Amino acid sequence: MCAARAGQSGKRVAVLEKADRPGKKILISGGGRCNFTNIDAGPANYLSANPHFAKSALARYTPQDFIDLVDAHGIAWHEKTLGQLFCDGSAKQIVQMLLDECPESVDVICNADVSAVVKDSEDFAVSASGENYAAPALVIATGGPSIPKMGATGFAYDLARQFGLKVVEPRPALVPLTLGGDDVLFRELSGVSAPVRARAGKTVFDEAALFTHNGLSGPAILQISSYWRHGEEVGITFVPQADGEWLIELKRDRPRASVKSVLREHLPDRLADALADRIGIERELGNVSDKELRKAGEQLADWRFTPSGTEGFAKAEVTIGGISTSELSSKTMEAKKVPGLYAIGEAVDVTGWLGGYNFQWAWASGVAAGDALA
Repeated sequence: MCAARAGQSGKRVAVLEKADRPGKKILISGGGRCNFTNIDAGPANYLSANPHFAKSALARYTPQDFIDLVDAHGIAWHEKTLGQLFCDGSAKQIVQMLLDECPESVDVICNADVSAVVKDSEDFAVSASGENYAAPALVIATGGPSIPKMGATGFAYDLARQFGLKVVEPRPALVPLTLGGDDVLFRELSGVSAPVRARAGKTVFDEAALFTHNGLSGPAILQISSYWRHGEEVGITFVPQADGEWLIELKRDRPRASVKSVLREHLPDRLADALADRIGIERELGNVSDKELRKAGEQLADWRFTPSGTEGFAKAEVTIGGISTSELSSKTMEAKKVPGLYAIGEAVDVTGWLGGYNFQWAWASGVAAGDALA
């Protein structure tokens, strides 16, 4: 995106791509259909040490701007849920669109493994796979270390530190959580999914959770993982209407019902049975005290897990942290201390929610730097 914008203004650009073809992360996104943006994307959907940093770029290149580009290339798309936009066909269409946006002045060079970067008084000199390149401007657009099997590394941070830029500690984000201790029992539910409300601190997401053989996953858990820190609890509401009085009211209306039978009306049987067994009330509701039912209702409304960790960068969709925004201009993405050096996308300490937000940051930050290069 950055190369296309700079190239369209007449600049000569070399894109040094480490992989054997461009856009590999785009190609695997959205099950191969690329969740290319979210119509609701705004600054509130991003995490950063400076929550205001992303405002400028996001305001100047909006989801509608990218939709207009997709439409101009004749790519059919649809909204799935919660503002998430996907190609009707294939993610390959988005990669091809971006390549087509690059004029002849842009060279995309694959299998370019950068071994050295130096700067003299005028130019940056880059050595990559036996070739040497020189230019007055260098853009770091190498992402974070999430999904290393795709070739992802912490190269961006090494390069930033080389030039004296601070890096906010990177950690996995949009990542499954692992369970240990007493919560290991829930691993027996591997494959079971249910709509829930998940929370970490004051942050809440209403989406599906999935039990796995390692712990918890699914959209609600991936979202909340970005806000969770090691040692903290995660709260889950399994039945939206559950509160301290819910089971007491049911007791009056349906005294012959059981906790297990009631939960089966709202949740998959295996999950309902597991929760009922943990609550430990096997009698009919009519034979249970209000105090016991109130406690059970409160537990269902805010079931607490203490994850043992995450599944790490190997399973993380993105990285939280990265090149500190305090080092960059929010308008141009240029390093304040190193003229001509820019950083964009996931390499920067700006991380979006699940659902097309990280792509929108990639497009918007790419445009900000590309226009500045022009």
